[in-house]
Amino acid sequence: MERLCDEIVELIIYELNDPTALSLTSKRLLRVSRDPYVRAHYFLHRFGHMDAMFWALGRGKVLNEKVIDILVSSGAYVSRYLLQVAIHHYFRSASHFVKTPWVRTIPLPVFTHFMKITSGLFDEIPLGKNEDDGYIFQSFLKESRLPPDMKNTKWEDVREILDKYKFIPFSMKDPLMAQLPIALAIEPKLLPYAEANGFRMDPKYRDFVFRKMFEKQALNSVDRTDDIIRNVRELKRLDPRMFLSRTVAAEICMEAKSNESAYRALKSLDRPGELLFKLAPVVTDLMKLFVKTRSITTTYTVNVLRQLYADFPSTDPTVRIVMLLTVFLSDSTLLITAIPQALASMKGKLGALNLLPLTKEDLINVMTNPFVEKQTLLLEYAKEDMGMNVKEIKGLVQEVAIKCLEIGSKGKTLRKLAEGHSLHAALADAAMQRYKLSLDDLPAAEDEKACAAYEAPLCRDFSNLKVIRANTNTPSPNPTLSDSAPSTELGEPAEANGAELEGREEDANEIIVEEPEEEAPANSEGPHLGAIGQDTLSAMIRQDEMAPTRSRRRSYYYSIYGADTTGKLSYPLEFVPVGKWVKDNYEPNSPMMAVFLTHAVINSNTTLLHQYLSSGYASTSTHVPITLKHFKLLGHLGRAPNWCLYHEIELGAEFYFSEEDYLSRQVSTSETKWLSKSRAKPTDIKKETSPPTLSRSLGLLTQLPSGNPPRVTRRRPRRSASATVASYVIPDSDDEAIVEDDGENAMVALLSMQAKKRKVESNLQRWIKHLSILLVEEQRKYKDRRRRLDKTATADAKRRVTKSEFHKSLTIHLRSLRKVDLDKRKQLYGPDVAEEDYSDDDDDDEYHNPRASKRRRINT
Repeated sequence: MERLCDEIVELIIYELNDPTALSLTSKRLLRVSRDPYVRAHYFLHRFGHMDAMFWALGRGKVLNEKVIDILVSSGAYVSRYLLQVAIHHYFRSASHFVKTPWVRTIPLPVFTHFMKITSGLFDEIPLGKNEDDGYIFQSFLKESRLPPDMKNTKWEDVREILDKYKFIPFSMKDPLMAQLPIALAIEPKLLPYAEANGFRMDPKYRDFVFRKMFEKQALNSVDRTDDIIRNVRELKRLDPRMFLSRTVAAEICMEAKSNESAYRALKSLDRPGELLFKLAPVVTDLMKLFVKTRSITTTYTVNVLRQLYADFPSTDPTVRIVMLLTVFLSDSTLLITAIPQALASMKGKLGALNLLPLTKEDLINVMTNPFVEKQTLLLEYAKEDMGMNVKEIKGLVQEVAIKCLEIGSKGKTLRKLAEGHSLHAALADAAMQRYKLSLDDLPAAEDEKACAAYEAPLCRDFSNLKVIRANTNTPSPNPTLSDSAPSTELGEPAEANGAELEGREEDANEIIVEEPEEEAPANSEGPHLGAIGQDTLSAMIRQDEMAPTRSRRRSYYYSIYGADTTGKLSYPLEFVPVGKWVKDNYEPNSPMMAVFLTHAVINSNTTLLHQYLSSGYASTSTHVPITLKHFKLLGHLGRAPNWCLYHEIELGAEFYFSEEDYLSRQVSTSETKWLSKSRAKPTDIKKETSPPTLSRSLGLLTQLPSGNPPRVTRRRPRRSASATVASYVIPDSDDEAIVEDDGENAMVALLSMQAKKRKVESNLQRWIKHLSILLVEEQRKYKDRRRRLDKTATADAKRRVTKSEFHKSLTIHLRSLRKVDLDKRKQLYGPDVAEEDYSDDDDDDEYHNPRASKRRRINT
C-alpha cells in the first residue's frame, strides 16, 4: 500500500463501505482520507450525484465547510425541498420521513455554512409547517380526485416547484418517490420538468400510470372523456415508450357499466388506431375467460358481458357459450318456477342477444358447465322447440352425464340425471371403456416433462388451495408499483425467496445435471402488450396502492388476496364432488370405483383418498382396495405416492397385483343366491385373519389394542427353532414342553399347532416384498442414468442425476413399513424375533451395505 500513488489509494477508498479501518493503518492513508476532495468525491462515487448530498449530511464527523463547497461545485443535487427538510430535522421544527439522527450529527458552524451556501441558490425558502415543497406536491395528489373548482393546489404550482426550485424526492426512502408517477398520470405535462431534475420514467410504471389516468373519480361526476384522451396523447408524445397495454384495456372494459367515461375514451382511442392493438380481439379474449369461472354467476359480470357483446359482436364459439350462460344463470331465469313462463323469458333473452336457434351442441355445452345445475328448462326446450323424442332426450342426457364425470364439481347434476333416467350401469360401462388406465396409456417414462404435466381426466383436485395459489401467482409481465420501485445505486441485495433458500438433501455421489434454460424467442412484432385478466380497473389500482413499497415479505399476500380471487374459481360455491357421488352409489369392489381410485391416486387427490380408503371417513369394511398397479403407475410417472396409500398398508390393506384380482371374483347377479350359501368358504387369496380351525376366542385375540398385549408366559424357544424360521409365522419348535399346561396358554398351543399345518404370509409382508422389488427397479434405473451420463459427461462437468420423487418416497416409507412389521412380530412372538430380508435381489445396496474389511497397515 505504501508504494501505491495517492490516486490509486483514493480509488480503493471509494470502493469501501467504511474506510475508517483502512485510514487507521498508516499516517499516509489517514492523510489521504482526510483530504476534503477525497471525502466529497467518496460520496459522489458511492451514491451518485442525486443522493450524494443526502448521505453526506448523515456523516457529520467527516463533513466540513470545504467538503460542502466541493460537493456543491461538483454537481451534487441540491433542491429547496432538501434544504427545507434538513432545516426542519436539525432544529426539530417538523417531522418528516427521516427517523435517524442524520443532520443532527453535523456541528453547528458546518450546518450554518451549509444553509448559507444552499440558500443562495433560491430566492425564497418557506420554513413554516406544511409550507415545504413536499407538502405542496402531496396536496396536489390528494386533490386530484376532486372537481376542478374545489382544488386548492393547481398543476401550475407543482410545475413551479419542479422548474424553479428543482423539486424531486432526494432519497429512495422518501415515500414521495413512489408517488411521483401518479403526478405524471394526473398531468403528463409535468414529465419534462421532472426529467430535467434527474427523474427517469421506468417502463415498468407504464400500467400504473395509465390506470390512474382512466381511474373513476368518485367525487367528480363530470364527464372526463376528453381529459383522458388528452392526457394519453400528451404522455405518448412526451415519452414514446409509454403506451396503453392490453392488460389495462381489459381492466377498463370490465368497468364498462360503472366507469363509462373511461370506456368511451378507450373506444375513441381505438377508432383512429391510436392503440397498438385492435380492441375487438381484446374483448373477445376477455369474454372467453368467463366460460368456467364463478364470476359468471354475478349480476355485475353478466351486465358487463352483455354490454361488451353488444358493442363488439363476435362469432367465436366460446363467446357464444359465455353469452348463453349469461341467460341461463341470470336471476330472472332461475327464479321463475313455472316452466312455460321461464321458457318464454329465456327465448326472449336469447332473441335479444341474437343467439337463436339453439343446437344440440349448445345444450351439451351449457348442461356440462360447472355452474349450471338446473337441467329441466334445457330439456324442455329440447322437447318443445327442437322436437326431440324420448329416446333422443335420453341419449342427450346420457352423453351429458358421461361428460360430467370429468368435471369434478358436477356431483349434483349427476345425481339428478342418474336417478331420473337410470344411468348407473351406463356410466359404469362408459368409465371402464374410456377411462381405464394402464402403463401403455401414460406418457413415455423418458419424457420427464410430459410425465410431470400428465393429469388423469377423472378426480382432479380442482379445489386444492395450492393449485389456486400457483395459478394466481403466475409471473405477470406487468408488475405492480411495488415491484417496479427503482433500484438504488448502493446495490442493496434483494431479499431472497424463501422457497429458494430451503435446503435439499442430496447424496454425496450424485452427479448434477443442469440443463440449459430455453431462451425466450425474440418478439419481432414489437413490445409486449400484456396479458388479459378478469380484474377490474379499480381493483388493480387498490392492489397497487396497498402493496408494500419496500418489504417483500407481504407481496405474496397481496398478489393472492388483493383482487377478487373467489370469482376466478372454477367450481360453484356449493357443490358435490363427482368422486363422492360415485362412492355413495357404487360398491367398493366395483369396476367403477377401481377406475376412480386409480385416477385419484395419480392426481393425488387427498380429499377423495380420505373417503375411498379406511384411513379416512370410510370404514374398513367399505374401503376401496389398493393394488400394486397404483404404485407402478406412480413409478412410471416418477411421482411420490400419497401418504394415504402407505397408511392403508399399515392398517392391513389386502394385497392385490391389480384390480383384476378382486374384480374377477365378482359374480353376476344370477349367482347371488349361490354366493350367499358359499360365503363361509375360504377364498383363493390368503388373508391376514384367524385360521378357520381356531375358536372364536382366539380370533378375538388379534382385535386387542396394541397398547395392551395379551398376558402370555412361555419359555424362550431353542436357538434352532428361531434360526430355521422362513417367514413371519409362529415358529415351529422341536421342544414339546415349550407351552405350559395352564389354561391361560391354551390359545398359544393352538397357534403352534396351526403353524405346523400351514404357514401364511401376511398382507403387510407381501406389500413389503413387492414394494422392495419396485425399489430395486428404481435403483437400477438410477444407476443406468448415471452410467450413461458418465460416458457423455466431460471430466470437469458438474452434473447431477436426481432421484425421482417415487424413488425417494419409496425408500423412506419402506423403512417405516419394515419397522411396523417388526413391531407386530415382536408383539406376537416376543422381543427376540429375528429380522427378515424382504429383498429377492442381491443387488439391492440401499439397505445392504456390508462394512468393508479393514486392511492391516504395514509400515515399510
